[in-house]
Amino acid sequence: MEHVVYSEWVPMGALVKGLMVMFSAITVFVSCILLLEGRTSGEDAFGLLFGWGVLAFVLFLFWNYRGLRIQISGSRLFVKYGLFNQKSFLLKDIASCKKTTAHFGKYLGIGVRYGLDGSIAYTTSFGNAVEVTPKRGRKFVFSSKRPSQVCGIIEEIMSSEVG
Repeated sequence: MEHVVYSEWVPMGALVKGLMVMFSAITVFVSCILLLEGRTSGEDAFGLLFGWGVLAFVLFLFWNYRGLRIQISGSRLFVKYGLFNQKSFLLKDIASCKKTTAHFGKYLGIGVRYGLDGSIAYTTSFGNAVEVTPKRGRKFVFSSKRPSQVCGIIEEIMSSEVG
């Protein structure tokens, strides 16, 4: 296991957190009204169970994609977003790294996205991000609180390997 030079946790943005709270509150409010009115038979009970099932699924997705982990070791960049999404690059296979902005016009949302320019993105919010261009393959963009620092570390390690 290589020594980790840089590690960062980028939490989900306030917009998604707010939408999640609003969706949860509406589901609980509607459920309480149905229960207080005594409408818990037949179709109403099915709707209630369905609503809670959808809420449980959405809460799992929110928990799963609550943030992304960035790690840079002496030879590798590793980005993990949830249980199933991770990208890893050998630093020697990276052609360039630059600070960029993740915005709605390019990715049409946040999360695991395909950009209109062909890139792949792991974004937790609109704003600061890092764009990594590998020597082979698609550009990869990911949210970061400190994109200049991430690129600086990558470039420093890459230049020390060359020199």
